[in-house]
Amino acid sequence: MNPTLDVEIDRSSPVPLYFQLAQVFESAILQGELRPGDRFENELALAKRLNLSRPTTRRAIQELVDKGLLVRKRGVGTQVVQSPVHRPVELTSLFDDLARAGQTPMTTVLDYHRGPPTEEIARELNISVDQDVVTIRRLRSSMGEPLAVMTNHLPAAWAPDRADLEDHGLYQLLRSKGVHIRLARQRIGAKAANREEAKLLDEKLRAPLLTMNRTAFDDSGRIVEYGSHVYRASRYYFDTTLINR
Repeated sequence: MNPTLDVEIDRSSPVPLYFQLAQVFESAILQGELRPGDRFENELALAKRLNLSRPTTRRAIQELVDKGLLVRKRGVGTQVVQSPVHRPVELTSLFDDLARAGQTPMTTVLDYHRGPPTEEIARELNISVDQDVVTIRRLRSSMGEPLAVMTNHLPAAWAPDRADLEDHGLYQLLRSKGVHIRLARQRIGAKAANREEAKLLDEKLRAPLLTMNRTAFDDSGRIVEYGSHVYRASRYYFDTTLINR
């Protein structure tokens, strides 16, 4: 908890007080003044300290939760998370989605190696370049049809064994190691299939593919894995529910 963070509120401004308050804490989180895992003041204590109404501080905190900068944990309180989530979506893996739908997921491990990360991967995982990572590349199929080529990078300390990845999902294996993914930053896009992707996914060269890059965080705000996946647009789509607030 950081109760001494300076907060300046302009009560004469037309900008709502809750938004001013949320902006102050958002800036402090993004600049590292409040760090991942730090406990955050509860709305009552914050309201009393800043002489604001409780609904004002509650709404400010909810703004930060909605942006993925804070997370509420039962029995613990509100904590700072490392990076924002741009769009609230259900946090599941493709393996879990297929299993839930009654389709038997099949996995072929295309590559599995351990070694020092590139500067880009080290940055995505927020680790130093001298810390080993495990890079996993898999082909995921269902009902005899290929669906996705998935590349994941994990700190070696909690990476699952190669053999286990043939029969289990990555997130399932992480849960078995006590690593619980709480939230993620995710970016969805599109690309044309290159020759290797077209062959693996049984598509034509330059066929449309969906792309998804995901950085996943555990309960403490630590980055657990960074993934870069491509999906057959003819066989897979992302479904989200949007809420008007």
